[in-house]
Amino acid sequence: MRLFGRLESSFPFRRAAAGFRPTRVAEETKASQTAPLIAWSGHQAPVWSPRDYAALAREGYARNPVVYRCIRLISEAAASVPLGLFEADQEVTTHPLKALLAQPNGEMTGAEFLETVYGHLLGAGNAFLEQVSVEGSLRELHPLRPDRVKLVVAASGWVEAVDYSVGGRSLRLGTVPGEGSDIATVRHLKLFHPLNDHYGFAPIEAAQVSLDTHNAAAGWNKALLDNAARPSGALVYGQGEATNLSPDQFDRLKQELEAGYQGAKNAGRPLLLEGGLDWKPMGLTPKDMDFIEAKNQAAREIALAFGVPPMLLGIPGDNTYANYREANLAFWRTCVLPLVGRTAAALTGWLGPAFGDLPLSLIPDLDGIEALSAEREALWRRVGAAEFLSDDEKRMAVGYGLQQGEA
Repeated sequence: MRLFGRLESSFPFRRAAAGFRPTRVAEETKASQTAPLIAWSGHQAPVWSPRDYAALAREGYARNPVVYRCIRLISEAAASVPLGLFEADQEVTTHPLKALLAQPNGEMTGAEFLETVYGHLLGAGNAFLEQVSVEGSLRELHPLRPDRVKLVVAASGWVEAVDYSVGGRSLRLGTVPGEGSDIATVRHLKLFHPLNDHYGFAPIEAAQVSLDTHNAAAGWNKALLDNAARPSGALVYGQGEATNLSPDQFDRLKQELEAGYQGAKNAGRPLLLEGGLDWKPMGLTPKDMDFIEAKNQAAREIALAFGVPPMLLGIPGDNTYANYREANLAFWRTCVLPLVGRTAAALTGWLGPAFGDLPLSLIPDLDGIEALSAEREALWRRVGAAEFLSDDEKRMAVGYGLQQGEA
């Protein structure tokens, strides 16, 4: 809510969306079309996507430490990867697109923006980005919450627009370039879904069974601690006799047990029995349920769904890597870099036409990733020792172009 509200105070613009009364009139017209909806949003957030994103975010990211750490670890690592911009195979250091990605809007830095995009992809399988242009010039980028977006599918089967809804109000935004525009207003990024043509599939959905198991194990453990770390039992009255407690006796005994023996504060308090009462423990112990191993197995399966080696999360067991460095390298190579590469390609495919006819491409700068420094040094040693290669061939082998002045 603060994002677009502060943008209103930072820029003198006027609402241009149809159906909304402008609150300020200025010479320039610059606004995110979804801003008035967010400004009116309350605690309720309608879920429009086929999956219950809010429930998964609440039970996973907000309540489960393994899911929380996986999403944070991946999104922060991916957002830290520097992106190099190439224009017609020539790297450029200063460009309006690089400046836009460094400061997408008045409230977010480039790293915060990308971290939000990656978090939406991991938590919902979908990420929606809105661009704001002024007089045909691209000025801002804004991430849209996935549960507030619903795809509008035409009779042909292709997505023709998205409906952004908050607080019972809806706004339709285009997903294809409109008349007089080079790029679409909204860009949809998604992960592969085998059963849905339009929405993506989130890793957290694949781990939902393990997520429920892990949360249930934590809740069971908390309840056990609250009950003096003991399993349940039964009070047996008049063993071997056909006798029963009267209703008054039953109610009084129940009240005394709840008041005097339940709860963590009564842990270890001896149970005083009278009148033929006998205590019979019942229920499975944590050892019988193999509680710790079941919880660790669920945690490993959650990490597996996200592609994070369990060693990086401190989960015991299944440490198939020789050391932490190898696990970290596998994490970057098999999880982070593929996500960054596909996102960078989607951004340039969407935003590139707004900056002229020359083809643009965003490519992750692997030399700027500290975690890959050992791998990079090994490559340089091998190439440097190859005497049969010329200097230019060595530069090309390690990812650099020809020396300046040479074609």
